[in-house]
Amino acid sequence: MKRIILMTALLWPVALSAQDHAAHSAYAGLESREIKTLSDTDLDDLRRGAGWGLALSAELNGVPGPAHLLELKDQIGLNSEQVAAIEAIFDAMQREAQAAGDRFIEAEAAIEAAFRAGDLGSEDLRALIDASAAARAELRFIHLVRHLETPPLLTEGQIARYNELRGYGAGSPCDAVPEGHDPAMWRRHNGCDD
Repeated sequence: MKRIILMTALLWPVALSAQDHAAHSAYAGLESREIKTLSDTDLDDLRRGAGWGLALSAELNGVPGPAHLLELKDQIGLNSEQVAAIEAIFDAMQREAQAAGDRFIEAEAAIEAAFRAGDLGSEDLRALIDASAAARAELRFIHLVRHLETPPLLTEGQIARYNELRGYGAGSPCDAVPEGHDPAMWRRHNGCDD
């Protein structure tokens, strides 16, 4: 009996701690953000016109964007005319993306403010969400359309080199299981056994 009481006394704090931890949301701590849906990193990226992952459909389908082309210009073998043209595309993209990023931040801030005020109706919410979605769509368009402007400036070999340097097309994820991954789980999650 003493053993049971001792075990209960020793395990009780652990059980309470686990129960308390289980009640916490994965969002705990985010309530202190100025705009709950955007981290400080998100805000910084949007304000400086960073890609924010919005051009992945182009990037991962072999259509290079100006920012990474400029980063890799020497390894790709871009000539001075190509660099100048890509810099012009990048500069225009940056200006437009910064302005669109500001509009998106403002739209998200408006949603935030409406929820803080506490008197939000469904029609007003729909208008706020539509404004945010339109701002995000414009931002995405700005980044994606620049990916359409770069390939005509490049040779097929330069595009292939770009994709190689970026690590794209290195083969199927089924070809090699990364170290530390369970091979069966890896193959199942990557559709290798289909």
